[in-house]
Amino acid sequence: IDRDWKGQKFLLQVSPEDCTGCSLCVEICPARNKSETKLKAINMVPQAPLRMSESENWNFFLQLPDLDRRKIKVEKINQQQIQRPLFEFSGACSGCGETPYLKLLSQLFGDRVLIANATGCSSIYGGNLPTTPWAKDKAGRGPAWSNSLFEDNAEFGLGYRLSVDQQASAARQLLKKLSGTLGDSLVEAIINAKQHDETGLYEQRERVTQLKEKLKMVNTPEAQLLGELSEFLVRKSVWIVGGDGWAFDIGFGGLDHVMSSGMDVNILVLDTGVYSNTGGQRSKATPRGAVAKFAEGGKESARKDLGFMAMSYGNVYVSQVAMGARDEQTLRAFVEAESFNGPSLIIAYSHCIAHGIRMETGLDSQKAAVASGQWLLYRYDPRREARGEKSLVIDSKPATMKVQDYLQRENRFKMLTKSHPETAKTFWDLAQKDAEARWKLYEHMASRAPAPIPAPESPKEA
Repeated sequence: IDRDWKGQKFLLQVSPEDCTGCSLCVEICPARNKSETKLKAINMVPQAPLRMSESENWNFFLQLPDLDRRKIKVEKINQQQIQRPLFEFSGACSGCGETPYLKLLSQLFGDRVLIANATGCSSIYGGNLPTTPWAKDKAGRGPAWSNSLFEDNAEFGLGYRLSVDQQASAARQLLKKLSGTLGDSLVEAIINAKQHDETGLYEQRERVTQLKEKLKMVNTPEAQLLGELSEFLVRKSVWIVGGDGWAFDIGFGGLDHVMSSGMDVNILVLDTGVYSNTGGQRSKATPRGAVAKFAEGGKESARKDLGFMAMSYGNVYVSQVAMGARDEQTLRAFVEAESFNGPSLIIAYSHCIAHGIRMETGLDSQKAAVASGQWLLYRYDPRREARGEKSLVIDSKPATMKVQDYLQRENRFKMLTKSHPETAKTFWDLAQKDAEARWKLYEHMASRAPAPIPAPESPKEA
């Protein structure tokens, strides 16, 4: 437990009737049972004998108050994970590699987030009506989520941003117009509020609550309209979410347009390297040598480097993450991306049942992908240039294993050795060269001295 919480107990409670038995939590848990060392702090056991007692524990757990978000150091993973998830019980494949990123997103920003979700796995388990995994907190706040198509989801999400900005602008204009009635000090405090951390957001919500109470006493059309728009005075976080089939392929034109717009949107690509939802067809994110539908003989070309393309704009925050390899780096990327006043792109390695792996060890596959150099971890932040720092930081270490050692872990690569062994050898040799060339390129980019180009440094407001 964190030193800041010394003397307190940390409880990890499982919902016995909602657990899918994927065992990911058991596999990744680092804590051991002190009284019986062969056991971990959490273990897989038959559900039936524990269902009643654990259901009682679960119901008690739900009544516990949430820790004050202002007291949580969100940059530390062992503190951040105590935040209430507003994405839960999704019905995705057991052990899905995409859902942990959405859970993290919901914990960090879920009480003020708007999500535009492209058609794909995340839209199916995200909107499997009449149920939904997107939840709300005890104050009734939660994500606003909607699904759009492959070909226009990026534009759909940009529309969120334009709408939110327009309504926030209209609310501020009405505030100024009613300043004399509402009180100059309150109006000035709302308009000039700093909302770049949980304390600032909490204080702004308190002001908006005070504003609503005052508006009840003002019987004018302007006051009524301001009451309807007042929630937009609290800064919203807009996220555009989808898989690699959307981001790399069908929706890339729109995605590129949104990144070039300079607008304050966050893009999360849940990268499985294949069209997972529609049966496992190849995408431009599919790695070289992987077997997929429309690539039964192995994909001949290297995967498209979406992050490299996005960095070429120079004003887009870009990161590539793998939670199973480095969870702290993933957390840091999400926090940095959301705070960036402009477009941000996170490409998240998501292990998938289509990879032909044991899903309970999916996080180990992520570690192997990073350790082999097949998947780089990095963060590109244009704000660093304004501070005289290098904008690109590589969070991976030089490869400690061969690419083929990673490829042999997954049936999507290994099956080619049975059907076309010579082709497999050629592809694997090329994949090793791809990884080495990619490392050299990114290492060179990261070593470059910062260019004297100013970048926005001020925190985002409403």
